[in-house]
Amino acid sequence: MRLFLLALLIISPFSHSEELSAKDWLVNMSQALSETQFKASVVQIQADHVRPLVFLQGTVDEKRIAYLEYLNGPPKNAVKVNNTVTFLEHDQPPYSVNANLIQGVWPVSLYGDISKLEQGYQFVLGGRSRIAGRAGQLIRFIAKDEYRYDAQIWLDLETYLPLRYDTLNRDKQLLEQTMVIELIEFTDSPSILVEASKHDWPEVIKQADRKDAQDWQFTWLPQGFSMVVSDNHRLIGIHEPVEYIALTDGLANISVYVARAPEAPMPEELVTRNGLSMVVEKVGNAEVVALGKVPSQTLERIARSLALK
Repeated sequence: MRLFLLALLIISPFSHSEELSAKDWLVNMSQALSETQFKASVVQIQADHVRPLVFLQGTVDEKRIAYLEYLNGPPKNAVKVNNTVTFLEHDQPPYSVNANLIQGVWPVSLYGDISKLEQGYQFVLGGRSRIAGRAGQLIRFIAKDEYRYDAQIWLDLETYLPLRYDTLNRDKQLLEQTMVIELIEFTDSPSILVEASKHDWPEVIKQADRKDAQDWQFTWLPQGFSMVVSDNHRLIGIHEPVEYIALTDGLANISVYVARAPEAPMPEELVTRNGLSMVVEKVGNAEVVALGKVPSQTLERIARSLALK
């Protein structure tokens, strides 16, 4: 009987959500991600790598709590209490940072103002299909230019929560997929969230001092991309300070590293099977390394546009 009703929900022309536009669906999704109490068992697929994880979020004594656990490999968890996220890893002491969500499951922009994505993407309503035993509505993110890839997402018809998210290259080949295999709503937060709300987590680490950092700017960025992080630190195995800059358009993320050019040059370009591209450009006496799941031509143009203020 449940399968019969589910089939009717998928094909029925009189569904409660029939009149929603693609953007309406995404706005409802953003609200659901912020307000709904749920547990999602998720599988992320990149090339030959499969990573299972579980994510929970809820409210305990008016505190917004979230918990993320990676199920394969060494223990690696994250806990969010209001606007503080604490990372728990097997090879280092726990540490906390200021953040309003745990990254690593869905793109950050899906939790916020959906309108910002319209600078780089067109929203297109697709068909419906069944994922994790639930009826889902497909929304496509069609790139408005050649500087980023397309994406697509399936939303649960009942809760508007994400069921699956794909990144596709220009040939429509799958680069990366995040898919829910079980979705459970709850009214009373499970014990793990209750315990997290009461635990005494480490203090938030202070922002690194940028006295030795240089002020870099980009003379060109694709429409919709902006700088979200700029700091100066030392990478493992490198004694020279490295300037780190993070860019995003809401779905695609780009990391830019700037350091003094080494004597032995790195490869000028590299593209992996999961769509991660890397380019290396020399800007004056500095070496610029740009990484991201965007076309390599995008990274080349961004790296070449980097200049000191």
